[in-house]
Amino acid sequence: MLTLPPRTDTRAAKRQARIARWDRPIGGRLDRAAAWANMLLVDHGVFRLAYLNLHRVSGKLWRSAQPTPGQIDRLARESGLRTVVFLRGGREHGSWPLQREACERLGLQLVDLVVRSRGAPERETILRAKAVFDEIAYPALIHCKSGADRAGFVAALYLLLHEGRPLEEAARQLHWRFGHFRFAKTGILDAFLIRYQVEGQARGMAFIDWVRDVYDPEALEREFRPGFLSSLMADRVLRRE
Repeated sequence: MLTLPPRTDTRAAKRQARIARWDRPIGGRLDRAAAWANMLLVDHGVFRLAYLNLHRVSGKLWRSAQPTPGQIDRLARESGLRTVVFLRGGREHGSWPLQREACERLGLQLVDLVVRSRGAPERETILRAKAVFDEIAYPALIHCKSGADRAGFVAALYLLLHEGRPLEEAARQLHWRFGHFRFAKTGILDAFLIRYQVEGQARGMAFIDWVRDVYDPEALEREFRPGFLSSLMADRVLRRE
């Protein structure tokens, strides 16, 4: 009997190789040039040079797409920035070591807060976000790749959890003017806020109590149905993470 060798997950292996490459200090000029080339070309940073999707959420919080070192430096000088919150999770691009180096040089705190944009938000992620908001130094910048979905969602969480703003105000952080597509797969973030409105707010429950005691991410995942064309635009044309 012929025994086939075990299959290897080539996609996962390639991802681990990218992480191994970029999740380390920049070694020299060639390393730095490679990081910049990867950030601008592979990670689509060339478009963010022209438009960072930078917006003020409140008096002490900004949101944006993945910034370059120069953009971080400018925001630190102009706004007194003290913390950068990295929402992307994977350290698979040259953007990561360049950003980490810039934050170290400028004396900024760099915080990881891993957030998904195409799945039901996890309860642990929301609780972790609250802890981050309570602990970091302000003014702060939160960013994902494009500044549209994860940055908008975390900005909404910030307004709800840290500043106690109304749900209707927080939900405006997920809007097409920031590049967010509510009928794509990323619309599950809007569906999450709507679910709180129905299951929690309508019953007088505080947002954090609803998250801890009522919210069912598996049910939200099962019931959400994204639109095909919107998902195609977000995933294939705009190349969102």
